[in-house]
Amino acid sequence: MKLDEKYFDRIFVNFQAKLKELNKVIPAVSYVAITQNDPYCVLISTILSLRTKDDVTLQASVRLFNVASNPSDMLKLSSEQIEKLIFPTGFYKTKTQRILEISQILMDKYGGKVPSTVEELLALPGVGIKTANLTLNLGFGIDAICVDCHVHQISNRMGWIKTSTPEESEKVLQTVMPKKYWIPLNELLVSYGQEVCTSVSPKCSMCPENESCPKVGVTRSR
Repeated sequence: MKLDEKYFDRIFVNFQAKLKELNKVIPAVSYVAITQNDPYCVLISTILSLRTKDDVTLQASVRLFNVASNPSDMLKLSSEQIEKLIFPTGFYKTKTQRILEISQILMDKYGGKVPSTVEELLALPGVGIKTANLTLNLGFGIDAICVDCHVHQISNRMGWIKTSTPEESEKVLQTVMPKKYWIPLNELLVSYGQEVCTSVSPKCSMCPENESCPKVGVTRSR
């Protein structure tokens, strides 16, 4: 298998066509990025998305941003108000405190703006590499590979890379993935991992790459 630009062109076309066939809707954070067009909303929505289903993330994001869509307005809300708005996202009480802490730092240190470097984003409380890269991707349009469990698993399952952690996968993918796909990679593989290439018993029979995929680590499929 030759991992060149033509190969990844085919992958993206085939996976996107399959998702369209399945009427898969746009992921929550991507929807927020399009409708809000603001790095702060992307950052906060990504935090809400952690350990939370996509539809719950979207509903919580919409409720929250209808009340406060910038750090100044967010700091006018009490913890109880934010908790009520973002419930039932996973660990909503912890996320509420992170949102308030981040908003205060942004006001105190950055004039209410979200910083646009991975180093500064990672310094914010509760922000890991996935959140930082997705904020750079969708908030600023900066090329970065955002690796979550879906991207990590599918990339290894399809034999693109051989890594043990999402952090390692991010670095190795940068060496094999054409740069034009760095930003859309996360959205594509998250959706594909939810609908087709699931973590348990993937639906290989409906995948257009079924014949060529090495299915690394797959013990049972549908």
